[in-house]
Amino acid sequence: MRKTASVLHLRIVAPSDLTDDVTRLLTADEAVSSVTVVHGAAVKPAGDVIDADVAREAANEIIDGLHDLGVHRRGTVQIEPVGTWLSQAGYVADSRAPGSSADSVVWASVTEQAYEDSEANWTFMSFMVLATTLAAIAIVVDSQILVIGAMVLGPEFGAVAALGVALVRRRSHLLLAASRTLVLGFVTAILITTCLVLLARALGWITPDTLAAPRPDTAFIYSPDKWSFIVAVIAAAAGALSLTSARIGGLSGVFISVTTIPAAGNVALGLAFGSWSEVRGSSLQLLINIAGMALAGWATLALQQSVWSRVSAQRARLRRRRQRR
Repeated sequence: MRKTASVLHLRIVAPSDLTDDVTRLLTADEAVSSVTVVHGAAVKPAGDVIDADVAREAANEIIDGLHDLGVHRRGTVQIEPVGTWLSQAGYVADSRAPGSSADSVVWASVTEQAYEDSEANWTFMSFMVLATTLAAIAIVVDSQILVIGAMVLGPEFGAVAALGVALVRRRSHLLLAASRTLVLGFVTAILITTCLVLLARALGWITPDTLAAPRPDTAFIYSPDKWSFIVAVIAAAAGALSLTSARIGGLSGVFISVTTIPAAGNVALGLAFGSWSEVRGSSLQLLINIAGMALAGWATLALQQSVWSRVSAQRARLRRRRQRR
């Protein structure tokens, strides 16, 4: 019986004095189904180009081996998923790699994505401001549809997930970068949205009576309870699985489950109108959700790392057993 396989393509540029070591590493691993070497093809950095196809389940060991050889310092390693492929050798290689490709975590890719999501760039800040402003409007008109739109628009989950990656992979620089991006993003979004609310108040578009009126569809934003934390934990666990699995799914559900962006929007409204009870409630909602998401992301990734380390150990035992035959 054949299982569904997932193959990664490695494109390696290595200096000529490392080519033999890299080739031996690749050809010795039974999870590698093909290896191609083109001597002298690389100009910058100068060296040889080596292409290899490897079962996703075995990618971490191969990448770690390349790291130990110092290829990343003197050359380059590109990791790309193969969409469609036909190869009997590939199926054989995949069948010899324990575990499921959908469950395997390619930590190099996850870590790189975490660094990218933790960058406090213009795009991130723009989406934070737009999402928070939309959330404030949603609260004023008491619209759940607009609240959902603001949640989907918010870019903060990537940085929150990066906190978990940083803790699991012990990357202090990533932890600091993700924390700085989240703080800067929410503070900037709240301040700009507060200024926009003050402008709307001056124009008479929003009045104190508007905020004092009953808002049954959005009252949950500034009324945190035990369910706020539980939802954040469940959503973050699903989001972490979506980010690490070969089968991407459910990530959009995270964006419409956690009220971080709506809470930030309500903080801005409360600041503009001096409604300190709503500022306190929304700030608490925001902190509870971020804490719950960070904790759940870390726990999910730590569990995945623990489980997959056992799979890797099983793979090593199988390799030694086959070599003795």
